[in-house]
Amino acid sequence: MTIKVGEKVPAVSLPASTGGTISISDYKGKYVILYFYPKDMTPGCTTQACDFRDYSKELEKVNAVVLGVSPDPLSRHEKFIEKYDLPFPLLSDEEQELSKLFDVWKLKKNFGKEYMGIERSTFVIDQEGKLAKEWRKVKVQDHVKEVLDYIFQMS
Repeated sequence: MTIKVGEKVPAVSLPASTGGTISISDYKGKYVILYFYPKDMTPGCTTQACDFRDYSKELEKVNAVVLGVSPDPLSRHEKFIEKYDLPFPLLSDEEQELSKLFDVWKLKKNFGKEYMGIERSTFVIDQEGKLAKEWRKVKVQDHVKEVLDYIFQMS
């Protein structure tokens, strides 16, 4: 099953860098920016995370929270958060449960090799827990500003 725009997002709980688990349903009444990225500490993923970090105050003002998701283990997330002072939780989707639900776990090709991995994507979940907007095959440059503009229009 793949979640589609307008549908309620199921309550999937994943291990979180904040300790314990986090589910999107924990944030009812807020906008949730759920962004999927391939790997901690890589150039594009670092730029994207730091862009969300740099806009975190503006997002708080419009009642939005950011959740980053990758297949990396929590130990790697913790190093990533510490190194770049990220103010939002990162979720560890090692079993690709949430990644498959959002259809971002894809066959990828790099330098002639094929492998399964995350297709960089961002989703906005509205205050009632429904998928409101999606961006797939995201290009990092100016993407966070685009997401912020969309949230401002909604609020």
